[in-house]
Amino acid sequence: MASEPAPVPFAEAVKFWLKLGFISFGGPAGQIAIMHQELVDRRRWVSESRFLQALNYCMVLPGPEAQQLATYLGWLMHRTLGGLVAGILFVLPSFLLLMVLGWIYLTQGDQPLVAGIFGLIKPAVTAVVLHAAWRIGQRALKGAWPWALAVASFLALNLFSVPFPLIILFAGLIGWLSHRSGSTAFTGKPSHTTGEAVEFEALINERTPVPEHARFTRGRLATSVTTGVAVWLLSFGALMLMFGSSHALIDMGRFFTQAALLTFGGAYAVLPYVFQGAVETFGWVTPAQMIDGLALGESTPGPLIMVITFVAFVGGFTGQFIEGASPLFSGLAAASVATWFTFLPSFVFILAGGPLIESGRHVDALNAPLAAITAAVVGVIANLAVWFGLHVFFPQGEIGVPDLLAVAIALAAAVALFAFKRTVIEVIGAAALLGAIGSLF
Repeated sequence: MASEPAPVPFAEAVKFWLKLGFISFGGPAGQIAIMHQELVDRRRWVSESRFLQALNYCMVLPGPEAQQLATYLGWLMHRTLGGLVAGILFVLPSFLLLMVLGWIYLTQGDQPLVAGIFGLIKPAVTAVVLHAAWRIGQRALKGAWPWALAVASFLALNLFSVPFPLIILFAGLIGWLSHRSGSTAFTGKPSHTTGEAVEFEALINERTPVPEHARFTRGRLATSVTTGVAVWLLSFGALMLMFGSSHALIDMGRFFTQAALLTFGGAYAVLPYVFQGAVETFGWVTPAQMIDGLALGESTPGPLIMVITFVAFVGGFTGQFIEGASPLFSGLAAASVATWFTFLPSFVFILAGGPLIESGRHVDALNAPLAAITAAVVGVIANLAVWFGLHVFFPQGEIGVPDLLAVAIALAAAVALFAFKRTVIEVIGAAALLGAIGSLF
């Protein structure tokens, strides 16, 4: 048996979260897969059950679940500062990269090298998402009921376009009713491919006591919520003082706060709302620019919802929101406002609700609905793999002859992940290198 890992130094954790921010390709499923492989399988900082418990909670929340998961795990290991650092570093590289790409997009046109790199990353990411569904499903789908929920959620999304929040609500209700009936279908101990020892080798596992900072108290909850609301009011108030009540940046602050609170189901669920507001209501970007932003959001690290950063940058750059400022400064200011108000609620949700989840992790009445939600999420991730694959393999939007190069890259990535146990980082890096080489010819 491997020895128990030493407590994680804060500096080492910071290095990991920064690295994660640069390699977190693949949307939420790919990002969760990377965190699972790194934190559970390789580093053993967090056990399987604790990772899934945190994931269950983040899936219930509005907002980007992968970024919230990073924030939760950072908070669990290193208190509030750890959560803030993990959440910020998960977003910061994507923010900076989208600023650079946005500037290139607006001033220098298409770049073959960038297009070549991202063109081959997409099919590799399809394999990453499928691999994530398989890995999480292996551990979460133990028994007939979890399997049934996973299949039902997949079919509900794929065939009937049932809204994601309804699927989550239904799964949680099934888990609660199962517990109330006395069933242990969703509260049995998770199985592990290498035995129970794997669970308890991790630094933070089922036997680890709840740390003091993660204990739930009404006072701690009130402090977290009050602080979050106060920060929002101060931020929004500062914008009002600087620009008045009818400025475009005020509209952005208000609009992206609303978007953050409506993103149940992840970025894909909120994109129509963002499209309607950014294109039709406010006219910050054109439909073509919105689509280009989505392509960049899908192809760069960080949460897909970071498309709002690109949208705001383009809107500020072209709309000259700040009188007398350069287009670049105006774009940066707009992007900063949009990103700040989009992600602020996510930090509040984790810091306020995390202690409740940690203190109740042995309470079956809470764990059964969360475990049922995890089972449903396996089907959601599988549906995402199908959705992603259709868009990558049939880029024209009609099913016919597929893009054979994309199919070949996806198959090679799948073989590397499933058969040769290569890491997600290695697979994506190899795809990016091939894309860069291909762009030279």
